[in-house]
Amino acid sequence: MSRFVVISGCSGGGKSSLLAELARQGHAVVEEPGRRIVRQETALGGDALPWVNLTSFAHRAMTLATADHSAAAASPGWTFFDRSAIDAASALQHLTGSPVLAEIGRLVRYHRTVFLAQPWPELFASDDERRHDMAEAKPNTTDWSTTIRHSAMMSCSCHALP
Repeated sequence: MSRFVVISGCSGGGKSSLLAELARQGHAVVEEPGRRIVRQETALGGDALPWVNLTSFAHRAMTLATADHSAAAASPGWTFFDRSAIDAASALQHLTGSPVLAEIGRLVRYHRTVFLAQPWPELFASDDERRHDMAEAKPNTTDWSTTIRHSAMMSCSCHALP
């Protein structure tokens, strides 16, 4: 959908802060699937956690992100996504070799402009839901830029956030 905007990129790049401000201004926002999954799996004692079973985590993220996309269709106006089904499909395809990017690209559509959060060391902090460090987070920005050029989102344009 042309009113569904993806904000993706590096952990600790300011996506959540930006989305909180967009929500404060009245826009619809969708929280990152990964953090919701970590909270659910931790509460239930599950293993679909990125540091336990990354493939299971990526499957859950893709399912949740696709459901988020469908649910957002009921909201009028702009909807801003903290990561997307494309992010999850990219991770799953990388892990399994299954061609899920092409499939997900047929199922979900986002605005052609994608915003990529750049590494922001002063903002980055590990926590119970984000156990990796900044060095592990940095490749996400490059990965996403490469992903959209090799997927159904090829007509998208990436814009790095300052």
